[in-house]
Amino acid sequence: MKKITRILLSIFLAFSAGTMAQSDSATSDLNLDAYRQVNDFVDENESCFECHANTKYVLIDEFFGREIMQSMCKDKIVTRDEYYSMVHNSFACLDCHAYEYEEFPHPLEARLEQPYQCIDCHGYDENYAHFRFEDIEMEYMESVHAKGIENFSCWKCHDPHAYKLTIGADGTSISDGIAYNNDICLSCHSDFSRFELLTEREEINILETHDWLPNQATHFGSVRCIECHTSISDSTFVAHHVLSSDKAVKKCAECHSKNSILMASLYKHEAKESRRRYGFINGVILNEAYVIGANRNTFLSTIGIILFLATLGGVSIHIIARIIYKK
Repeated sequence: MKKITRILLSIFLAFSAGTMAQSDSATSDLNLDAYRQVNDFVDENESCFECHANTKYVLIDEFFGREIMQSMCKDKIVTRDEYYSMVHNSFACLDCHAYEYEEFPHPLEARLEQPYQCIDCHGYDENYAHFRFEDIEMEYMESVHAKGIENFSCWKCHDPHAYKLTIGADGTSISDGIAYNNDICLSCHSDFSRFELLTEREEINILETHDWLPNQATHFGSVRCIECHTSISDSTFVAHHVLSSDKAVKKCAECHSKNSILMASLYKHEAKESRRRYGFINGVILNEAYVIGANRNTFLSTIGIILFLATLGGVSIHIIARIIYKK
């Protein structure tokens, strides 16, 4: 009975694999022309997407003539729409991955290859000078990630298959950028199954470690983690010098003040654009956050004080005059 069950199950899996492949192929054919608008290697990349764009793949045992369906690791799934809409969308898969990946199942040597780092491609290249990758690299090397975790790399935070520009990119709101960037941090710091692959530390409860923070939900949705957990950077657009938890910002006035550190981090790009277009920056932060003194004008404040003192003096003179004349 068990043997019959296994045979029936094998037939079902083989049929399901064929159905899945046909369905995926039909969907892919509808979209390939659109992808070709941004990538010249769409057809070559399809050999990778046939497996990595799906939640399942099929292993074929040619010796015994068997087909076994396996679940694709979620970290290895890359959808076509996601890949062809991100910053590296013009690349062929084998531009970055070893040619040994053409062999399937992939050999162990290929799967253990050392991936390129950002600086390997973008460093000291005038085409990317405005991103300041060299400064980013120096900041990162001083971070707790680089110093405290062995084999940590750019790709532990930035998925090369799905990385996109957010804050500062056309059409992206600050709120969307905050959500995207915080999700990068929380993908490890709120997922212990990934966190324990990088460190021997015990699981961290984000809510408990931030129990000192009032209105947690509001803060988590209004600022990026890096606003409080990195040192301010004047040279880079996004700070990469991640500090230890004991050095994180915990004073309200650091953000909620006229000289808010948010102006040098979260609102850096918006402030620059607002100053360039309109000549002032207050509107940028007033639309996104509560910052004490953000709309203060020193000249108007001085006039206000003078008027207040003049009014107070006039009232005082009036009271004194009434007392004198009454006598």
